[in-house]
Amino acid sequence: MDTIAPADLRPQPLSHATALPARYYVDPTIAAFDRTEFFDRGWQLIAHVCQLQAAGDHVIADFAGLPVIAVRGADDVIRVMHNVCRHRAGPIASCDGLAAKSLRCRYHGWTYTLDGVLRSAPEMGDTQDFNPADVRLPQLAVRVWQGLVFAAADAGTAIDFDEFVEGIDARLGEGRGLERYGHHQRVGYDVACNWKVYVDNYLEGYHVPHIHPGLNKLLDYRSYITEAARWYSYQYSPLESGDGLYGDGDALYYWLWPNTMLNILPGRLQTNRVIPRGVDRCRVEFDFYYTRDESGEARARRDADLAFSDEVQVEDLTICEDVQRGLASGSYTPGRLNPLRENAVHHFHELLRAAYRGSDES
Repeated sequence: MDTIAPADLRPQPLSHATALPARYYVDPTIAAFDRTEFFDRGWQLIAHVCQLQAAGDHVIADFAGLPVIAVRGADDVIRVMHNVCRHRAGPIASCDGLAAKSLRCRYHGWTYTLDGVLRSAPEMGDTQDFNPADVRLPQLAVRVWQGLVFAAADAGTAIDFDEFVEGIDARLGEGRGLERYGHHQRVGYDVACNWKVYVDNYLEGYHVPHIHPGLNKLLDYRSYITEAARWYSYQYSPLESGDGLYGDGDALYYWLWPNTMLNILPGRLQTNRVIPRGVDRCRVEFDFYYTRDESGEARARRDADLAFSDEVQVEDLTICEDVQRGLASGSYTPGRLNPLRENAVHHFHELLRAAYRGSDES
């Protein structure tokens, strides 16, 4: 890529690290590279198994521009396939659904089995050399871990999944398994910033006392810890509010390369997926999962959690959009990172630098 400067991409020690230069957030050619090298080759979250319990249950998602659909088949296997009809690119499904007997494109009615084989195509019966069974939806590599369904568009170059999540099971322990939750609600936000701006913001608690007054009261900032592994990082803080929202315990925030976040608090799992929509736009989708409890107290806690989460997200997306404007202004030169509070940002930027460096050498 012409916009890559080798000096930008040299490995940096945390003690003297600077942030990534603005061009990597504002240049359209960088955005195209991010799609093919990070998202197509990465493991992306699409669903929780509780959303795919019966044959025909399906969930759709946007994998950085690639429409995909996760379906539990009649053979009980969860498959993730391109949500793009092989006829003229219409959508196989336009929304999540339950117990479908087949998958029917709403454009011209071409219908596929739950494992992605074309079963019928209206008025194509006399078409020469056309056999529906030869037409199949492309499939992605799939792994189910902790009840979460991940998929990789380019299975041949995807990271080894066991390496991808190595160490997380032990950190969660038996009492915090994520498979036990039930899906409650999805909330999405369209944000006028590059996807990396949103990830940068997620990866540090440095801004919490300044941007999130409500969250700052909930977390013990003095005890806030951030650590990084090969393909993920996590942030940990004891809860010190003492109110009825989450009760006793701690907050654990995982980021998994390139765009998945797992926000784990007592009785609640929230997942975030950051979806690029252009060089200066992204969409962040939040799925809320709770322990299965329909008591009045549990419902009140869920309502309070949703309201509090929205408050925090509006604060985040506002500052992220401000940062994007600053990056695009021409004013910004990379600033020094805080080694204590921004080590996960440094970890993310080093992964980015390595990938951009590799593209420049190829």
